[in-house]
Amino acid sequence: MISDKTPIPDMNARSREVFRRVVEGYLETGEPVGSRTLTRSMEEKVSAATIRNVMQDLEFMGLLNSPHVSAGRIPTELGLRMFIDGFMEVENLKDTDRLAIESTVGDTKGDVGSVLDKIGAALSGATHGASVVLAPKQEAPVRHIEFVSLAPDRALVVLVMADGHVENRIFRPPPGVTPSAMREAANFINALAEGRTLAELRHVIEAEMKQRRREIDVLAQALVESGLAVWADEGSDSERLIVRGRSNLLDGDSADLDRIRTLFDDLERKRDIAEFLELAEQGEGVRIFIGSENKLFSLSGSSLVVSPYMNADRKIIGAVGVIGPTRLNYGRIVPIVDYTAQLVGRILSGRG
Repeated sequence: MISDKTPIPDMNARSREVFRRVVEGYLETGEPVGSRTLTRSMEEKVSAATIRNVMQDLEFMGLLNSPHVSAGRIPTELGLRMFIDGFMEVENLKDTDRLAIESTVGDTKGDVGSVLDKIGAALSGATHGASVVLAPKQEAPVRHIEFVSLAPDRALVVLVMADGHVENRIFRPPPGVTPSAMREAANFINALAEGRTLAELRHVIEAEMKQRRREIDVLAQALVESGLAVWADEGSDSERLIVRGRSNLLDGDSADLDRIRTLFDDLERKRDIAEFLELAEQGEGVRIFIGSENKLFSLSGSSLVVSPYMNADRKIIGAVGVIGPTRLNYGRIVPIVDYTAQLVGRILSGRG
């Protein structure tokens, strides 16, 4: 499904053809389309004055807009939405695009992050836009946990994962924590930790703490709670947003650069990353968000073509997409994004 269908107003054959040709001309050139241009391409031979009258009607309906006095017309966001839902023909995936993505990915035996980074680069290269890939959370089981006091107001938690990965995270412990309280907290957690992911461990410890509050002193209990908040990264998302092809957007018109910089400022701060996956989860297949429809990147006035990818259990675990100006070749980009999402799903499912 591309998107929820936008109601198409009553339009006669001439109005539909004028509308379609204006949008197609704008998407191809980025320039307003004038009545004289249309007189040479219309199936029905009509005068430029007649076409101007039709354009005025379409402008009154909110589907077209005139950027300058006496200039041609360009589609509005509503017009683009109506074109995508009711007029656009989605192309078949071209062999050159498929091969470009597959060849760029190359070896898929590396770590998930590097594989997804290659896929993002391939998607950006194939579409000449900026690609975004939301990587799934990595949740390896925990083997061992240790607390290390660094200063009265700073402590280190060392996480040793079952796959050999080690993470060191600094956090602020509760005031007055003693070394013995740290050891007691570590022993308490390690007795439950092995074989469980951090998310599973948090739920188990919360349940255990309810049952054993009298067996652990107040400071150690506070340390556990504080440490868990740090490990789980509460208040942020541990998914990783991979962005490639930023230069493809920054090469555009200077008037758009401020909006594009706003977009990438949002990305770099990882603001509302959860929104990205939420956008993809709202419907099956590829979805298109134009300008203000795009909750995540609405300030940039850009379009987002996005599709979720699934694991072997058909569970959505991430998403891939392309960001670009509203003047995108949607018919070509939709099958590229769709294929890339399926490719990511197959690769990650094959890795177990």
